Amino acid sequence: MPEIVLYTMTVLCVITQDVTIGTNLALLHFMWMLVSGSLLPSRGAVFPALQAVGLVPPAVRRAWAALHGGAWCIAALLTTWGEHVLAEQEWQETRYDGYAPKAVDTTAFWRPKLRNCLTKHFHPPAGKALPAIVVGLIARVGQIKGQRVALPTAIVRPETADASETALQATLLARVKTTLAADDMPVFDAGFKIKALQAAGLGRYVVRLAENFTARRNTLPPAKGKGPDAEYGVLVRPLARTRKGKLIPATPPDRTERWTADGLAFRAEYWDDLVPPEVKVSADAATFNVAAIYDPRFRTPWLLASPVKLSGSAWRGLYRDRWPVEQIPLAGKQMLGGARQFVSAPESRYRLPELILLAGAVVTYLAATTPAIPTGFWDRQPQPTPGRFRRGLAGRPFPESYPLPARLRKKASVFAHLAVGILAHRRTKRIATA
Repeated sequence: MPEIVLYTMTVLCVITQDVTIGTNLALLHFMWMLVSGSLLPSRGAVFPALQAVGLVPPAVRRAWAALHGGAWCIAALLTTWGEHVLAEQEWQETRYDGYAPKAVDTTAFWRPKLRNCLTKHFHPPAGKALPAIVVGLIARVGQIKGQRVALPTAIVRPETADASETALQATLLARVKTTLAADDMPVFDAGFKIKALQAAGLGRYVVRLAENFTARRNTLPPAKGKGPDAEYGVLVRPLARTRKGKLIPATPPDRTERWTADGLAFRAEYWDDLVPPEVKVSADAATFNVAAIYDPRFRTPWLLASPVKLSGSAWRGLYRDRWPVEQIPLAGKQMLGGARQFVSAPESRYRLPELILLAGAVVTYLAATTPAIPTGFWDRQPQPTPGRFRRGLAGRPFPESYPLPARLRKKASVFAHLAVGILAHRRTKRIATA
């Protein structure tokens, strides 16, 4: 049996063995189908993908039943997966100014033909919002042999009757607050707004800002001697912009910092103790700091905000470590074929994306901890990517000869007393009414 198959089966068995007996074996079959990329040739169809890995029809039906009705939850699988990763000691957490980055993001699985899909997400190729199953993702970020790798800790669904993306963000931020350790620093992209972060009660964060972002000082400007007293601070514009052909200059920074990293000279400009433009000056107002990080390789700087004062290298390092969280849906949807989905039951439409994201994280980790697999003779310097690892498993059937743990087995249920065929449908005759 190839080494890549042994290693993959070892990890998948660890993830699934604590699930209820019977369901765990069916879930193992389903996870093997996902990580081997069988959804790619089947174009997202689950039954043909399960059959393609060599499962007999009863095993295919049990794997499908484990997906939509099995006694498991993604939170327990993520906990088991995280404990296994930490026990192997390959993954090392990164820190900046004493804070460990915790990347937060939302991802969408497009379902334009799904009935009763109340959630929409912006689709760049279409240029508009389309029906989608949107979930939130929280992940710790570390390194494996110099490669940044995200370790997911939670996959969040909408928990209210309101299935909008705004409601999902509120639920996601509430989960971030309750699971935040004393040294964690949540990092967000520009899809999250400072107003929402403050409403969620987050005392620390790093968030990307739009280039036309503005804020106000939390101090009153000097009195002009006439008119009513001012209630708002002076407007601060970190970056200059042009509007209707006129240049609007940037506000001079409060302080500047320079440092060198990776052989490049960086510069950061800071504006301290700011509040949103609509907030009046108050001693109780929640303030934040804004940093513009200038990289000599790019024309425009990063514009970031945080209520915590950080060094320039920490600002840059924390936001760079948010990017690996986007690798998980990329691996699951594009590398493993989970972008196309055809399940429609209320539970299955969320369970399948959750397992696809878990499979994407598993494949990313396995690729980073094993020697890179070249695509062909021309691939002389292969990189440890999920796509190359998936190619190593592509077309391989489920390894029936692998020695499974004792808990991973088919449940010997008694069913001889149950009705079969048409008698098992429990249909009742409809009574005609006048």
